Amino acid sequence: MCSKAGYLHLIVPKSRFRLLRGEEFLTTYTFNTKTAKHLFCSMCGVKSFYVPRSHPDGYSVNARCLDAGTVEDVVIEPFDGREWEKQYPEGRGKLPDE
Repeated sequence: MCSKAGYLHLIVPKSRFRLLRGEEFLTTYTFNTKTAKHLFCSMCGVKSFYVPRSHPDGYSVNARCLDAGTVEDVVIEPFDGREWEKQYPEGRGKLPDE
């Protein structure tokens, strides 16, 4: 789904994430384990961030949804999202230090 939608994951800890506005327009979708919280804009359908199952203590922000000039540099590392659970020995990722 992410590759077809062009989602470019930027994993951040909850403590470093701040939604500035629009929370009232968010709709949450969960499935399977109900760990991931897929957040969509109820007005336009864009999924700009969500709580991933691989990092339930953080957010995955779609870097393509960030305003120009808000990020100085991004290094893109290829990742097999279809087989993400095999990428981590414990079955989930580790967030960068806060």
